[in-house]
Amino acid sequence: MAIKRGSKVDKSFSSSAMTDLMFLLLIFMIIATTLINPNALKLMLPKSSNQLKDKAITTVSIQKAGSGYNYYVELDRVQGIPGVEAALKSRLAGQSEPTVSLHCDKTVAVDEVVKVMNIAKDNDYKLILATQP
Repeated sequence: MAIKRGSKVDKSFSSSAMTDLMFLLLIFMIIATTLINPNALKLMLPKSSNQLKDKAITTVSIQKAGSGYNYYVELDRVQGIPGVEAALKSRLAGQSEPTVSLHCDKTVAVDEVVKVMNIAKDNDYKLILATQP
């Protein structure tokens, strides 16, 4: 007497579920990488062939606005040079080697850049001037 099995195992493999999953992961990665933007301010940085790869702890951005300038520490707007110095002191307190990245628009006067450089020198911060490759 031969015993027959009632159910047969299907040996084929359907890759459509795996393809859907990979497609969704690809879309997620594309969206996630476009949302990661360290500079939310659109600045026209000066060009340079030398690039330094130090990791800055915080950034200072200067943007020309009409007859004056807008100052940002990270993405927080501060009022003038004294506000920049106070914000930097609070953010960099206790850091062993504080590093500041300075992002300035091409239209910003050199006087404003020098003021931020003086803040960095007076407080022993390492300053990196951001440029465009």
